[in-house]
Amino acid sequence: MNFQFSAEDEQFRLQVREFIRKHLPKDIARRNYLWGGGEPRFMDDYRLWQGTLAKQGWGAPHWPVEYGGTDWSAIRKHIYMEEVYRADALDLGWQGLYMVGPVIIAFGSPAQKERFLPTLYSGEHYWCQGFSEPSSGSDLASLRTRAELVGDEYVVNGQKIWTSDATYSQWGFFLVRTDPTVKPQRGISFLLIDMKTPGITVRPIESIDGAHGLNEVFLENVRVPKENLVGEPGMGWTYAKYLLDKERTTSAFLYWNKRELAKARELAENIRIDGVRIIDTPEFARKFARVEMDLLALEWSVLRILAEERYSYDMNAVVSALKIRGSEMQQRVVELQWEALGPYGLRTYTEDEIVAPEPPVSELWPSYVLGKTPRYLITRASTIYGGAREVQKNIIAKLAFGL
Repeated sequence: MNFQFSAEDEQFRLQVREFIRKHLPKDIARRNYLWGGGEPRFMDDYRLWQGTLAKQGWGAPHWPVEYGGTDWSAIRKHIYMEEVYRADALDLGWQGLYMVGPVIIAFGSPAQKERFLPTLYSGEHYWCQGFSEPSSGSDLASLRTRAELVGDEYVVNGQKIWTSDATYSQWGFFLVRTDPTVKPQRGISFLLIDMKTPGITVRPIESIDGAHGLNEVFLENVRVPKENLVGEPGMGWTYAKYLLDKERTTSAFLYWNKRELAKARELAENIRIDGVRIIDTPEFARKFARVEMDLLALEWSVLRILAEERYSYDMNAVVSALKIRGSEMQQRVVELQWEALGPYGLRTYTEDEIVAPEPPVSELWPSYVLGKTPRYLITRASTIYGGAREVQKNIIAKLAFGL
């Protein structure tokens, strides 16, 4: 195995790094650094940065070239994402560009591609994902939201929960049950819904980190044009699996973990106990080294997939293994930050304080304290969302070992 990137790929890295340095506004990077990224609450930031990437032709590197994507290799896409996170630039709009975009490209009608892809690419429209329900989290096949075809419209009734970004989104892609008489997976369809449609109520859920990105979504007699159905009725389960399998390596949270580990090192190098840097204390140094080694192993597992290495196991089992390890690494990395902070970790800050033009810092409360406690708290859920750890282990047991 070659453990080095080629000279050409390293030159590409420098080009990406220089572009971000020149075009990423410092205030956007600062907000993203403090709050941890991945949140669309600063929509002006997102639209500005996504528009900048779109003009460069980098708006959706993973899309086919004919729809605005790049012809980068898998390794160059990996390098690009490393540099995005390294610079605290905003990640791509996850729900739209990574999830629904590829589904529309693969299964949508020509009219849907013409209507939705340009606004996804430019950042004009942000999307949310309506999959989970109060009694249907990891078991999506049991969802109960109904969509009945009446004339040229679907009438949708039901409830979704944990709908990330619903308050910020112009559109949502929803799994709905269109045929209750067949096998559960066969009766589900994939519907695109304008979030301003009458009958939709979005109720924010305040999470443990003080954010409001999660939501309940209530749909009461919501009328959706028939042409907003993606593909064929009853194929929603297939399209959802395609959506979730499309990016095999993203479940490892690799780039997030690498960035946050760098922040843990920064904290441990700046904070001292009796004049000794935290990073130089034997116990912390051992913990840090163990996490660093395990993260390196995770990175090479991702690179093996990007290099299209053949596996004897079912690829879905491999993806589940990445999800388990990546979500556990999220918790371990921020625990290092938390431990390095010591008593500083006892203070939390509101979202408004963190993103204020002049955040409340002082000699007693340095700037590196900001944002760390909320991040530590919210990652307690990392082994639950996106498919709970226990469910992933069942998948591995079945697909890899036939249990």
